[in-house]
Amino acid sequence: MKLSDFTGKQWRVLLILMLVNFVNYVDRQIVFALFPYLRQDFGLTRLQLGTLATAFTVVLSLASFPLGMLADRISRRAVISTGILFWSGATFFSGLAGSFRTLLIARGLVGIGEAAYTPAGAAVITAAFPKEVRARVQGSFDIGMFIGGATGISLGGYIAAQFGWRFAFFMVGIPGVLLGLASLKLPESVVSVAKESMSLRELLRVPAFLALLVSGFFCSFAGYSYVVWGPDLVQQKGFSAAEASMALGLTIVLGGMLGIATGAYLSDLLARLRAWGRAAIVPIGFVLAAPAIYFALYASEKIHFLLLFGLGAFFLSWYHGPLTATIHDLVPPRGHATALGFYYLFVNLFSMAIAPLVIGRLADRHDLIYALHVPIIAQLIGAAFFVVVIQCIRQHGLRHPVLARHWEDPPCALATTAVALVFEDS
Repeated sequence: MKLSDFTGKQWRVLLILMLVNFVNYVDRQIVFALFPYLRQDFGLTRLQLGTLATAFTVVLSLASFPLGMLADRISRRAVISTGILFWSGATFFSGLAGSFRTLLIARGLVGIGEAAYTPAGAAVITAAFPKEVRARVQGSFDIGMFIGGATGISLGGYIAAQFGWRFAFFMVGIPGVLLGLASLKLPESVVSVAKESMSLRELLRVPAFLALLVSGFFCSFAGYSYVVWGPDLVQQKGFSAAEASMALGLTIVLGGMLGIATGAYLSDLLARLRAWGRAAIVPIGFVLAAPAIYFALYASEKIHFLLLFGLGAFFLSWYHGPLTATIHDLVPPRGHATALGFYYLFVNLFSMAIAPLVIGRLADRHDLIYALHVPIIAQLIGAAFFVVVIQCIRQHGLRHPVLARHWEDPPCALATTAVALVFEDS
């Protein structure tokens, strides 16, 4: 299927969700660019700054799985819209915080809204497009995430330098309200009103999914460490706070967008050749990224650092489309949001929640360069475990026998009709 074959409604689904993902990650990552200003205003250590990321991540983790299950059982469109409005309000409230504790609570509330969106949004994307372009459309969905994250870092540093950190939260909280209303235009895609729901116990009996969880633990630890402490690292290379945010944002946008597109294209290409071909892209990207990031840590020239770190971001971002697509390849449609919600629960709660604290503590005791050796090691371990995912797929195939009855038992007519609506021309 080519881009020219997409219907008007398919394009609308993709564009709306890309925009939502953009705002999602602006709101999520803008706080990292504000660390220097928050440290000055509230007198915080790096460890305390790390707890802002941890509070958000813990709430996101705990809410992702139940909200993913909810999206599979009622209206994904309603869950998405409500989540967007909730996190936008919490972001605006962050700018009103009069103390570090209040800000901590506000960032936690942002996590609830974003937990409602991500599993349901990815499930809507998968339901709207055929399997042969699954990694590419998920990659396009994730491009909004990369641009949004980079924009949050860039915009946050600039706005804070000009108008103060509070105004940065106010400015990025407002657009979410408009997108929350626009998301009501998404087609309904309730796919899990079948006779029997897929249980978590069955899902955890799939070896490939278990290996994917372990790999995700290490890879998410690495990726989130770079995101949280990237602005601080750039300042150590001689950039001012505003310059650091802009330089890192542009580096992530260029490297990340090219990486997502490359990884998604190669993934869909290899998926035509082998059942495990889609998954093969993930460990390759993480292995290739490791030396680029290592040498970036020790680069003495600003331009050398940005080029090497951008190259690392390029290879790291290969996994985005293939990872979600692999999960959805392994799981029957009725369980897509549930499986992705549990994945986010696991990696966010047990990996991303501790990454800012571990790196922050090591940076306080030693220095940031020393601390950032840990995520390099973590991403290589994660790559090794994703090779196990490939071996499991080679042994059992994409449709493991444990879930066979869920593949064979189609969802009810209501659900089938709802998904079919996506493919009608405007």
